[in-house]
Amino acid sequence: MLETQRERVPGNDGGELDTALAFLNFQRACVFKKIDGLEEEQLRRRLVVSDTTLLGLVKHFADGERWWFAHHLGGDPAYADIDWSMVVPESVSAAEVIADYRAAIAEADRYIAAADGPETMTALPVGDDGPRTLRWVLAHKIAEIARHLGHMDILREQIDETTGR
Repeated sequence: MLETQRERVPGNDGGELDTALAFLNFQRACVFKKIDGLEEEQLRRRLVVSDTTLLGLVKHFADGERWWFAHHLGGDPAYADIDWSMVVPESVSAAEVIADYRAAIAEADRYIAAADGPETMTALPVGDDGPRTLRWVLAHKIAEIARHLGHMDILREQIDETTGR
């Protein structure tokens, strides 16, 4: 019998930013739920042809938080050259990667809180399209995490038959 991690989606509907942040935080919480209870080897286990692993996805999420919120929204040049590889070196522990994701979330939340609202424009352009609103960045991040959570669902199910969101 499959064990489920199913959880109810947020019911927040108190305004655009409240709703967007509730769904962003829901997606982030689901990431932690996908890796909960797994050992280092399981988090690093490669089950598909690509280099995608649960731990590699957590690294990718940390990079994405910094890229979109610190770099684009806040204009921080420190994150201009993110290494998007999902390969986590053996010298970096799972605990370090997970702690780094938590730190990236906290940093991102500070940039979001400093914004004047969903219509705040990014400090830096997004590709050739120019600046985007915080609204756009939030929608993009929610969609990106949700898409990769689907990958995490499949990997987790292959590891120990745990399913759900």
